[in-house]
Amino acid sequence: MFFRTLTSAATACFIALLCMTLVGPARGDEPVRIRQAYAIPVVHWASILFQKPGLARHFGHSYVMEPIRFKGSPQALTALAADEIEVGLLAYSTLAFAIDNAGMKDLRIIAGEFEDGFQDYYSAQFFVLKNAPIHTVDDLKGKVIATNGAGSAIDIAIRAMLKQHNLDAKKDVAFVEAAIPNMFPMLTSQKVDLIYGARTLAVDPAAQQAARVLFTQKDAMGTVQMNVWAVRQSFIDKHRAALVDYMEDALRAERWFLDPANRQEAVAIAAKVGKAPAAYFDSWLFTKKDQYHNPDMVVDVDALQRSLNLMTDLGYAKSSIDVKKYIDKSIVDEAVKRLR
Repeated sequence: MFFRTLTSAATACFIALLCMTLVGPARGDEPVRIRQAYAIPVVHWASILFQKPGLARHFGHSYVMEPIRFKGSPQALTALAADEIEVGLLAYSTLAFAIDNAGMKDLRIIAGEFEDGFQDYYSAQFFVLKNAPIHTVDDLKGKVIATNGAGSAIDIAIRAMLKQHNLDAKKDVAFVEAAIPNMFPMLTSQKVDLIYGARTLAVDPAAQQAARVLFTQKDAMGTVQMNVWAVRQSFIDKHRAALVDYMEDALRAERWFLDPANRQEAVAIAAKVGKAPAAYFDSWLFTKKDQYHNPDMVVDVDALQRSLNLMTDLGYAKSSIDVKKYIDKSIVDEAVKRLR
């Protein structure tokens, strides 16, 4: 509740500032409210996009964007279904549950957040203790694996890797559910044998000393379209023009953050939003040590389809999903044309 109140207050201040400083044609209608989900500060765009003044040229005119933090994409999906947000940040795994299990056939994917394992960019890592007798995935037989929840994107990657090595996820290993921040302490106390290493863990000196990477998500799944922006068709029908304006501003902001010429200021903004030293972000953020951000926020349709197919193969989706039926490229395409 506090976060939402704070966010609303910050949004109001930002609107007032923009109204005083930006020059543009006045519109008779009230700006469209776009509440957008995110989970991890800095890592997810909604938390940081408009921290640099002057990039959101339509903000306060055709739309206002309110970032709202959720524990994860399942919670964001619940809010999207209840019309409590307009843009859901959904992991590919949550997207499959939304379409296949929840029957949300009116979901439309309008943009991609980031990709894992694209070319030589960063891929999520899975750790074991340095002194553990686990040197290959085959050595996980009989071991305990931490997961943040059955059917999550992390969980799917682990099970995909086990399947590659002919290990039965039900018989050959044991799974223990745990919150991601608790996984490293569980590993060092030997309560589990394999954990997912959040991006923060990959640059943590303590983790570097105690643990080593056994495999990456790319090893298990190839390139993965990790997150997408999903909107209900009814909202697009009513407010398409405002969505295009928002996407134009979002792309302008994303490109500013990705531009090496702005790196020092971008890192300073990240440090402020993430409440961490700038040196921490400077070592990886918006470089090839980070996951890949397409400068046009284009969805990697083939990568997304492969992940959904894998969910069906692993039994998490009841039927195959043709993801092309749920993609609306027109909003990003129009926004990109404006920026040329």
